Amino acid sequence: MTTDLLAAAVARIDPARLRELAVGMTSIPSPTGDESALAGYAVAELSRHGVAARLQPLDERQANAVGRIRGSGSGPVLLLYAPIDTLTTGTAADVPAIGATLRSDMLATARVDGDLVTGLGAGNPKGHAACVTAAAEVIAGALQDTGERLQGDLVIGLGAGGMPINSPVLPGDTRCHTGQGAGCSFLLEQGVWPDAAVVAKPGWSVSWEEVGLAWFDVTVHGRHTYVGSRHKMPYRNAIAAAGVVVQRLEDWFEEYAARHTDGLVSPQGIVGAIAGGWLRMPAVTPASCTLRIDLRLSPRTSPAQARRELLGFLDTVKAEHPDLDIDVEPVLAIPGATTDRDHWIARRARHAWEAVEGGRHADVPGMSGATDATILRNRGIPTVRVGMPKVPGAPSEDFQLGMNTVDVGEMARLTACLVRLALDVCTTPLAEIEEGTG
Repeated sequence: MTTDLLAAAVARIDPARLRELAVGMTSIPSPTGDESALAGYAVAELSRHGVAARLQPLDERQANAVGRIRGSGSGPVLLLYAPIDTLTTGTAADVPAIGATLRSDMLATARVDGDLVTGLGAGNPKGHAACVTAAAEVIAGALQDTGERLQGDLVIGLGAGGMPINSPVLPGDTRCHTGQGAGCSFLLEQGVWPDAAVVAKPGWSVSWEEVGLAWFDVTVHGRHTYVGSRHKMPYRNAIAAAGVVVQRLEDWFEEYAARHTDGLVSPQGIVGAIAGGWLRMPAVTPASCTLRIDLRLSPRTSPAQARRELLGFLDTVKAEHPDLDIDVEPVLAIPGATTDRDHWIARRARHAWEAVEGGRHADVPGMSGATDATILRNRGIPTVRVGMPKVPGAPSEDFQLGMNTVDVGEMARLTACLVRLALDVCTTPLAEIEEGTG
């Protein structure tokens, strides 16, 4: 890239515009499965700033936003990608699982306090989506200022359905598959196929691999009976038995993580949900109680292997407690995936990061978060992930507040990194990149 083009692009990074985008995106509700309004906003903003953009509907409620800055065709196609859906809905449906009440940061209403913007998803994913949008805007403006042209296309993808959710809890919704990378998969299937991709998600480092995930239903069987007959009939409470299994699983997850920690990942597991019995009628016990598990997968661990490990462990539990009757049913599987650390997209991403940070990049291990980067890598697209660090001063134990807060200063750093990387890639002939000479 020329010095003039880079300088013109970096000079256009405006904290006020970043704040405006963060506020605008945060103030539009976009729970998984209902992202069309936010995608439409992003299309309008990109178009207004000189980026050819379009809405890409998945159905009447769910849509991606897709933008493209065309090059001459001699360079690689690079995708800058971020999801736009929030993990929770910002409605009464989140209570009581999220807490006794909805705090202000859990609502899709942006609040500004200096450089901080808070509101549902302000940090993850909307602050990152805002940075991707801003990067496209400043590059489009810099190209117009300098009269230069890219060699490879720069594609912007803001994707629906990026959260680890199957069916959403939305009024009148009967869809069964709206998350787990639905928008990213659709994007690729509908003609957007880059040579490499960059996913903007939390973490101020360049990541070249991530975990996948597998969901399992562990059903613990018991005997359906009545409290008034407990002392007169055979009694085996599936809920009480499930409690034994939960505790043993929680211990096993730590052993599992230790065995599979390597590279950049430390795959964790949790029991995230339980179903059994009737709240309207606690006078009787259910015939079964089902636990739903999220078990993260190293790129070196297949879903089938993880299932065998889980079954082997549960056989041990049943040997310890012969009265337990347990079934396991796989529910979902997305394999982990990796990109060669020395691939040109990873090397150039670290170079861009170092230029912004002013120091040497160091890999950050121990990750267990999954993103749409796994969708891209599993389709054979070399992909790296880079994002913002946790907001300084935010309570480390408050997961939701970390998701719902973004620092405009950190947005500016991430945007600068994305701009540098995009210009580096899209102004270099593909042959030079592949040969390692450019």
